[in-house]
Amino acid sequence: PSCFGYPLSIFFIVINEFCERFSYYGMRAVLVLYFKYFLQWDDNLSTAIYHTFVALCYLTPILGALIADSWLGKFKTIVSLSIVYTIGQAIMSVSSINDLTDHNQDGSPDNVSVHIALSMIGLILIALGTGGIKPCVSAFGGDQFEDDQEKQRTRFFSIFYLSINAGSLLSTIITPILRAQECGIRTKQRCYPLAFGVPAALMAVALVVFIIGSRMYKKVQPQGNIMIQVSKCIGFAIKNRFRHRSKQFPKREHWLDWASEKYDKRLIAQTKMVLKVLFLYIPLPMFWALFDQQGSRWTLQATTMDGNFGAIQIQPDQMQTVNPILIIIMVPVVDAVIYPLIKKCKINLTPLRKITVGMFLASLAFVAAALVQVQIDKTLPVFPAAEQSQIKIINLGTDGAVVQFEPQLQSVNVTPMASTGYMAFQTSQLQSLNIISGNKAINKVILLPGGNRHTLGIKNNATGIAAELLFDNVTSKPEEGNNLIRFINNLPDTVNVTMGDTSFGELKSLSASDYKLFPGGRKDKIIGIINSVPCSLTSKAFGFGSAYTIVINKCSGDILDVIYSEDIAPNTVHMAWQIPQYFILTCAEVVFSVTGLEFSYSQAPSNMKAVLQAGWLLTVAVGNIIVLIVAGASKLSEQWAEYVLFAALLLAVCIIFAVMAYFYTYIDPNEIEAKFDEEEKKQVKKDQQAYDKQAEADSQM
Repeated sequence: PSCFGYPLSIFFIVINEFCERFSYYGMRAVLVLYFKYFLQWDDNLSTAIYHTFVALCYLTPILGALIADSWLGKFKTIVSLSIVYTIGQAIMSVSSINDLTDHNQDGSPDNVSVHIALSMIGLILIALGTGGIKPCVSAFGGDQFEDDQEKQRTRFFSIFYLSINAGSLLSTIITPILRAQECGIRTKQRCYPLAFGVPAALMAVALVVFIIGSRMYKKVQPQGNIMIQVSKCIGFAIKNRFRHRSKQFPKREHWLDWASEKYDKRLIAQTKMVLKVLFLYIPLPMFWALFDQQGSRWTLQATTMDGNFGAIQIQPDQMQTVNPILIIIMVPVVDAVIYPLIKKCKINLTPLRKITVGMFLASLAFVAAALVQVQIDKTLPVFPAAEQSQIKIINLGTDGAVVQFEPQLQSVNVTPMASTGYMAFQTSQLQSLNIISGNKAINKVILLPGGNRHTLGIKNNATGIAAELLFDNVTSKPEEGNNLIRFINNLPDTVNVTMGDTSFGELKSLSASDYKLFPGGRKDKIIGIINSVPCSLTSKAFGFGSAYTIVINKCSGDILDVIYSEDIAPNTVHMAWQIPQYFILTCAEVVFSVTGLEFSYSQAPSNMKAVLQAGWLLTVAVGNIIVLIVAGASKLSEQWAEYVLFAALLLAVCIIFAVMAYFYTYIDPNEIEAKFDEEEKKQVKKDQQAYDKQAEADSQM
């Protein structure tokens, strides 16, 4: 059965691919944040495990291809590994259910190792599934066409690539929204089970859709794997060359010619072509090392930025959607506009030159990321070192005050109802505070633990100066763009404070609450109950990643009067500043990735496509391993420096590749194949003539 000149079975395959990619990219989009905020790992461990997982996903395709070609055939391989995949996604979803081990109901898992174990099992199954399916699905799609449908087949691969990007685009938008929901049985949490559960459900849908089409597929029997033959041929050549290493044996033109005792000339010629291309692949992993950091380092960078786009709030993991959006726009634009323009300018952009340009652009993107990082670092607060203490002063009274840090370290004037920034002191030197306000003065002896921030609240009362030293239990900027809020009661009476859904409880006069976390970018209603009279106010917007102390001064009518004192400034660098680096990297991907596959196919014989596909995916895997090595080996404490390091490494590799490309000679595999066909025909003719002669001689006897 066919439809629009395409085999009907194709539509099942495209829908299956869409669901599978949705499932994979959706899970990958929230993965690094799941490690960081749910499993409570630090940035470096989260990045490391993320890249290990991605590397695994690109190593397993070689396994998938072997199973499909030598044993089960493509259809059975896809079905059986999809089942493994679906189970893996389901386990991931279960592993992120907080209530699984949260017996004391405090909102965080009691036994994290259970969750870690489950999610690692899930990830391994997913890597097996996605990797095993990857090489089979596109090839299985190609198998559905007849030999005379060359045009439709090419169009199919374009639609296939689009369905991959459509799946990844939708899931990178939708999954972070699901993650940002609050859900949970007993305590409200970020909704990771939903963010992993929807991809799991879609994978099940993909499997069902694929099986429904079963009757229509053209199923090619497994023909043995060419990769095994190529490896054997190479192995035999090396062994044979080593056996004949003494001077008396004549040299051969190419080391692979030593396999000619056992393997036919055609296989040897094809293997030579493949090795020529694989040799060019050696520098390519460096590109993927940079490219795949979008999901790890760049997402973590976005968590320290301001995601307020007017009407909509962008989650940090949603910035990754910039890539598939741009891909869908850029692929047609580059093909239809940019390449023809370059041709008009009489510049000959060979495939290898395009790949070189792609590498150069990717290293530029990392320079851009480093520049953004430098801007972010300028806005980050400085926290005290172990031997330092920081103190800020809030004057709660109606008189000005002078605070002297003794012995003679510093003196500060604080206007009424105002606060200072944090001031740093060596803990060992600071002994006491002299506070003068109005016509009164007190001396307060202090002993600080060191390595912490403190707030000093002072007020000149009728009875004298009240001075309260608070311990600010904050050692880092709030994560995920959340805000920290606490209250100080500056009323004579006790007040019961709630903000949004969060209760701060009873605050006595001149006492402070602890900090509590609020989601970023919104305004909440503050309600203070004084002597059972409610008094309220809608707070100002706190932005992302800030900490504020809110001083409750009085209640006039039923409206609260408050002062906001900023403890940590909100993220001020806008997430839109990440767009340039994403744009440059996407241009790099279009020039690099699309060209790379095309080039590989044009330079190798038709039956070797699988070997090259495996080699190409291998470069992605190695790229992710490079991230692990570089990030592990470089002891760079500054994130911007690490970005610059990666950019420099890729630039160096880019230059090496340019030199290699310069010496590369393009070939036409079809010509070489035709030559072999010609020789074979001649050989057959010769054999036939010899046979005829022999027959003639026999008949004359």
